[in-house]
Amino acid sequence: MLKLQNISKHFTGKVVLEDINLDIQAGEIVSLLGPSGSGKTTLLNIILGLTQMDHGKIFFDGTDISKLSMKKRGFNIVFQDYALFPNLNAYENIVYGLRNKKGSITKQELQEYIDFLELNPHLTKRIGELSGGQKQRVALARTLVMKPKILLLDEPLSALDGVIKESIKDRIKSIAREFQLTTIIVTHDPEEALTLSDKILIINQGTISQFGTPQEIISQPNNDFVEEFILNQLHIKRNNIYKLFGEKYA
Repeated sequence: MLKLQNISKHFTGKVVLEDINLDIQAGEIVSLLGPSGSGKTTLLNIILGLTQMDHGKIFFDGTDISKLSMKKRGFNIVFQDYALFPNLNAYENIVYGLRNKKGSITKQELQEYIDFLELNPHLTKRIGELSGGQKQRVALARTLVMKPKILLLDEPLSALDGVIKESIKDRIKSIAREFQLTTIIVTHDPEEALTLSDKILIINQGTISQFGTPQEIISQPNNDFVEEFILNQLHIKRNNIYKLFGEKYA
C-alpha cells in the first residue's frame, strides 16, 4: 500500500500542494484529476521522488520512503511524450534500461511482456515508423520490464484518438490486473478518469476536493467545484451524467 501523509509543497512562496493525505491499495488504478495548475503533476513527481516535498511523509508497504531517492524507490514513470530514443528501434528501446540491471528479468519474462502488448511485429521498427498507440505500448513495455513497484503515467492518452485511445486504456487496465500493479495516472480529462480508474483523486488549487470511486464522484460530488468540473469538461447536462456513466459502475 502507498500512503501519503500531510504532503505539502510550495514554489517561490506559492502553495502548490497543501496537506495531501491519501491511501492507495495494492493493484488499484488511481487517477489524479484536476485542471491545469491544480498540483496533480507535482504530486506525481513527489511520489516518484523527482520532486522533494516541503512537509509530510510517504510510506510504501509500511516503510517510510520519504527520503529515498527516485532510483531506490523502484517506481517507474511513462512520460506524456513517451521519451523514447529515436535512434533506436522498438526492441532496443524496450531493453534499454536493463543494461545496468543484468539478471533482473529472464528472456521468457521479457518475451511475455512483448507478447502481452502485442509488439512482436514492430520490434525492428524505428520509433519514427510507429503510430502513437505503438509508441505508447513500447513505452509501457520499457517500463514493465523494469518490474516497477508502482507504475506512474503522465497523461498517457492525451496524444491518442478514438479506437487507439480506447485500446491503450484497455491495455492499462489489463496491466494493472494481470500484474497486480498499482497504477497512478495524471489526467485532466474526467471521462478518462471515470472510465479507467478504480478511484479518483480530484485536486483543485493544491487541495483534495474529493477522493472516491467513479460511482461516488458521479452520484455524490463533494462540492460545487467537483460537480461543475466534471460537467463542464464533459460538456453534458446534470441529468445525463449518471445515464452516461452510471451503468458502468452499477
